[in-house]
Amino acid sequence: MVTDRVGDFIIRLQNAAMVGKKEVVVPYSAHLATIAKKLRELGFVASVETKAKGESEVKKDLVVALAYDERGTPRLRGVKRISKPGRRLYVSSSEAHRVKGGTGARLISSSAGIISDAEARKTNAGGENLFEIW
Repeated sequence: MVTDRVGDFIIRLQNAAMVGKKEVVVPYSAHLATIAKKLRELGFVASVETKAKGESEVKKDLVVALAYDERGTPRLRGVKRISKPGRRLYVSSSEAHRVKGGTGARLISSSAGIISDAEARKTNAGGENLFEIW
């Protein structure tokens, strides 16, 4: 049983990118689906799909296709989990600085949903500092 779904999800993405896999399949969660859609907007993920497991419509999987550039190198190079189940860390909009000189992103769970660090600074919103991705 996984206690940290977000941490498990981003590590699966990183490991798949390191070995050159095209897609990652994880158990469905609405929170993970919104994170994956935000990663698609940021360009780290190519596509996000929800597929039913077997004949049952209740159990679903989230299929995430990784994004690669024209040379075949993955756009996702690394991740760092910041807020963990045992230690929640929150950030204000002024503390949501750029990651890796602007080449990466920091995802924040706010009252407006999952937002990036740039959106947090623009809308003056803070929240739980989930992870950094570059």
